[in-house]
Amino acid sequence: MALDEIVISRAIMDRYHEKFKNNLEVDAAIVGGGPSGLVAGYFLARAGKKVVLFDRKLSIGGGMWGGGMMYNEIVVQKPALHLLEEFGVRTVHYQEDYYTADAVESVGLIVGNAVHAGLTIFNCMTVEDVLMRPERMEGLVLNWSPVEVAGLHVDPLTMRSKFVVDATGHDTEVVKVVERKFPGKLSTPTGRIEGEKSMWAEEAEKLTLDNSREVYAGLYVAGMAANAVAGGPRMGPIFGGMLLSGEKVAGELIDRLGG
Repeated sequence: MALDEIVISRAIMDRYHEKFKNNLEVDAAIVGGGPSGLVAGYFLARAGKKVVLFDRKLSIGGGMWGGGMMYNEIVVQKPALHLLEEFGVRTVHYQEDYYTADAVESVGLIVGNAVHAGLTIFNCMTVEDVLMRPERMEGLVLNWSPVEVAGLHVDPLTMRSKFVVDATGHDTEVVKVVERKFPGKLSTPTGRIEGEKSMWAEEAEKLTLDNSREVYAGLYVAGMAANAVAGGPRMGPIFGGMLLSGEKVAGELIDRLGG
């Protein structure tokens, strides 16, 4: 059978448009495809929730790909080991409470398991604004990342979500929009983004989990975004807190979304 280039193009366009339209109203929208966002998406999807993830980059996985300074190994502590085991990632016991894993294998298996569980991922999309009502956040305003990079004036499209998770890491992209347009409203000591502090792995790993919570009605933070919003330190190439943060946020949202 001869292949027709136009059929190939139509297949891509038809399936993509169907997928996009099907995710304009969801239970949870996650912004940022790093470890915390992917883990949150996995558990939400596994629980039968309609969940979508948007990432501005072409590749998904955030900072995990490069391990530490492009040494593509990651470190996790024992309390987070069950999450790598959940995804089938092989680990090596380095010394007490320290385990290592191949960064590429980790990202590949987490992404694969999350998609198979039902998480829909859109890459090359950026969040330029939020859908807001007086009482809470209700969704996201989306555009293509290359449009943003090129500085083109192209109007965005909007999607609605019962909850939004900012898992954009150091940049806190969604929370920044809320802070700028609704000053003094965040659930932090000053009502604003407190800002990320310097490296302190032990404190950062603990605080990443503590700070993963709702910071504005309808808006949660996870991973490094949680510490940046709350004023916690950075943790470097140890990823246990990031993984546990995604699990925690997913658990809270599953409870709130109910059956």
